[in-house]
Amino acid sequence: MLPPTLAATLLETLALKDLARAGWLRAGKAQPESVAAHSWGVAWLVLALCPEGLDRGRALAIAVVHDLAETRVGDLTPYDGVPAEEKRRRELEAFTALVAPFDHARELLALFLEYEEGSTKEGRFVKACDKLDLGLQARRYAAEGFETTEFLCSAKRALDAELAALLDP
Repeated sequence: MLPPTLAATLLETLALKDLARAGWLRAGKAQPESVAAHSWGVAWLVLALCPEGLDRGRALAIAVVHDLAETRVGDLTPYDGVPAEEKRRRELEAFTALVAPFDHARELLALFLEYEEGSTKEGRFVKACDKLDLGLQARRYAAEGFETTEFLCSAKRALDAELAALLDP
């Protein structure tokens, strides 16, 4: 049997399955993907595209945890008016509290920080896959007739030429 705090945390984090991506909501997309669906997309891209020389397992772990803090702070976008440092502070505080019940909390926090700080090749690659997932989702929504130029341009600006080329029709 799981300790009550750990069980409660696991249940709380599963709420990411129901948390709609805020950028798509702001743009008027009815029933957009969830944060959990986005995180799965990032993890799939990491698995499919991870170059040699990177630790694929570590990159996958980073992909899984990269948006976990949104369980408590929500999916904050630049349009929410929260300064970047405040967003970072809120997410770090939320993530640290969420993983506290786990025996390997420090390892989980290290993974989150690798993504946030871009301090490793794996963290930077996952960040690129995060943007690539945004762009690919924009292509999917564009195929439904939804206006996604803003999202595609944002994704392409953040990617190197090789990954950005995957967003071209």
